[in-house]
Amino acid sequence: MALFHIFLVAIIQGLTEFLPVSSSGHLILLSQVTPLPDQGLAIDVAAHVGTLGAVILFFWRDAKTALYGVPRMLTGRIDTPGARLAFLLSISTIPVAIAGLTLKITGLSDALRSIAVIGWAMILFGIVLWWSDQRGPQAKTEEDWSLKDAIKMGLWQTLALIPGTSRSGITITGARHLGYAREHAAKLAMLMSIPTIIASGALLSVDVIKEADIALAKDAAIAAVFSFFAALLALTLMMRLLRSVSFTPYVIYRILLGAALLFVAYS
Repeated sequence: MALFHIFLVAIIQGLTEFLPVSSSGHLILLSQVTPLPDQGLAIDVAAHVGTLGAVILFFWRDAKTALYGVPRMLTGRIDTPGARLAFLLSISTIPVAIAGLTLKITGLSDALRSIAVIGWAMILFGIVLWWSDQRGPQAKTEEDWSLKDAIKMGLWQTLALIPGTSRSGITITGARHLGYAREHAAKLAMLMSIPTIIASGALLSVDVIKEADIALAKDAAIAAVFSFFAALLALTLMMRLLRSVSFTPYVIYRILLGAALLFVAYS
């Protein structure tokens, strides 16, 4: 696989994974609107590993707290901040894990990979994000995260399985709808991405292992590194901007890109 192709895939994945603009949608478009072939599952998994490393590093204190709380959670003791965070993250991941596995088994995930679907999802869920961001109160913080809210945000997250929706975007939408302040909504969405990426990566790795070879492993390692740094940059910029800027610029981008894609799809 050409180095330039690996670089493009990794940068697109890294920059868009945590911005509310849909990483999967952009990656599908790369192969559909350019002469470049589909990068394959192995590179997809590697790019996701890179973004996983970035979000864990960026939110290291919270990630470490949740990790240390896992043993207590597994024994049924949700009596520490770490165990509580680990429990809520686990609960919020169950809906998308079940839905993702269902789509994979039925083959519906492939049926959704079209320019028209991506275009409509970009526009519709962009508008929903704008509506929730403008109307949602900014009263709750991450400390207010409850079991009820974790379940609701987990259900919102299942919509991200539609290409063009954006996992971070739809999860942030759900959090803003529930009244979480922008920065806290984004942080919860990013933390929820950790078990979700791990689950999706594990699911895809089953297929990747069958086709792995030395050359592919080398390409995957390069993709992971590029994706890591791109994701870290995107996370840093977004979390800083949210202190003074709403999600409107991302919504405008989504609508413009979605309109262009629908023009291409129906022309």
